[in-house]
Amino acid sequence: MNLSEYKALPFNKARGDAYKGLPSDEEIEKVRKELEAAGVKYTVGAYVDIHGVPKGKVVPLSHFSHFAKGSELYTGYALDGLGQHPNEDEICSIPDLGHIIQLPWEPEVAWMPADNGFKGDPYEVNTRVALQKVLKKAEGMGFGMNLGIEPELFVLRKNEDGSIEIPDPEDKLVKSCYDVRSFMSRYEWLDKMATTIDALGWELYSFDHEDANSQFEFDFKYCDVLTMCDRFIFMRMMAKQYAEEEGLIATFMPKPFADKTGSGAHFNMSLFDLETGGNLFEDANDPRGLGLSQLGYQFVSGILRHGPALCAAFAPTVNSYKRLVRQGLMAYYSWAPVFNSYGKNNRTNSVRIPMAGGRVESRNADASCNPYLAATLVLAAGLQGIEENLDPGDPQEVNLYALNKDELAERGIQELPRNLHEAVEAFAADPFVTETLGEGLRNEFVTYKAEEWRQYHQRVSAWEIDEYVQKF
Repeated sequence: MNLSEYKALPFNKARGDAYKGLPSDEEIEKVRKELEAAGVKYTVGAYVDIHGVPKGKVVPLSHFSHFAKGSELYTGYALDGLGQHPNEDEICSIPDLGHIIQLPWEPEVAWMPADNGFKGDPYEVNTRVALQKVLKKAEGMGFGMNLGIEPELFVLRKNEDGSIEIPDPEDKLVKSCYDVRSFMSRYEWLDKMATTIDALGWELYSFDHEDANSQFEFDFKYCDVLTMCDRFIFMRMMAKQYAEEEGLIATFMPKPFADKTGSGAHFNMSLFDLETGGNLFEDANDPRGLGLSQLGYQFVSGILRHGPALCAAFAPTVNSYKRLVRQGLMAYYSWAPVFNSYGKNNRTNSVRIPMAGGRVESRNADASCNPYLAATLVLAAGLQGIEENLDPGDPQEVNLYALNKDELAERGIQELPRNLHEAVEAFAADPFVTETLGEGLRNEFVTYKAEEWRQYHQRVSAWEIDEYVQKF
């Protein structure tokens, strides 16, 4: 069991309800014995807050039978974005026993994703619960969703004064993408990551030194959307653990350096037929030549209809919008999407149909996103496009970075929000968001992100000191 996801309990997968479909006492005892045989002493059911940061209590294996049925209670007011006040009853956590991971670096601990429940019902102000709710709608239409996430991150050294720097002084190329020497300078950390990803059964197929110095990307096989979101949350924790073992930090902050490219987490999506498992986005005879089916184009249309609102979930921090620029302080284009548009293998669009077709890539997702929230909204938007038989028009194949405002307007291309404030305003103004998330979760996101923006503008930055302290 060590280093591999536990998949012996399919009844607990994508159950869509924090209390229904719970395993029987016999099934729970079977899992407990297997964990005990594997040397596990403690269990963690990790649900996430509004930011996608895992939270949970550690429970001894001797109390596993209670833990598996939601015995652990939490004061929601103590956490970001879980919609509670100090006077309210606690929420509980329901671990998903279909996705147990024995921690590679601490095998006495078994980690599993969890949902929140409240008074016998799934807790609506929980992003993993929200995703399962939309998945139920997709299932009613005969669809499942596959997702691949391409996570990028930096491995850095944090100095005593709080500043950050590239650990390898020789990793300083202006264009360091795919550089083998720079890759080998972080080999020990990369090897730990790659070995563990493979041992977990995620099927790593490539990893590389990315466009910025000491930036890396891991590409592993797509899977069902709920599992992929669970894996992304776990991967962020794992990357930080292995970096700490070397006295470094791994950061999924979208843009730690103004003069280097940022870290994305591109969402590669497709719908599959629940009966056959077949990819419903493939079409070798696509008249537009992108290898995408009519259903796929309808899905794209839904994403574009709600593009500005979705941007808040895909790029949820102040820092995210330092990444979503055409060029910024770099010597060349940023690769980041700033337009609400789609095309083939054209990386200046926010939605891309990669060369082989059969999938849809959303490029404005960054490494700081809460994957459950982003996946919930993008799936719901795509389903709306299907329900309403929308069409996205012709793909954009030119370099959109090079077009001026008038040329973009002629093409009917809208820019994505330029900062978190604009994104949250678009999120708050789109009725689709409330319909999908409910008022509670929608309001929590707006409240926390509006406050994040307010606090950002109350701080005095180093740039302001440099620019003004001796100017006047």
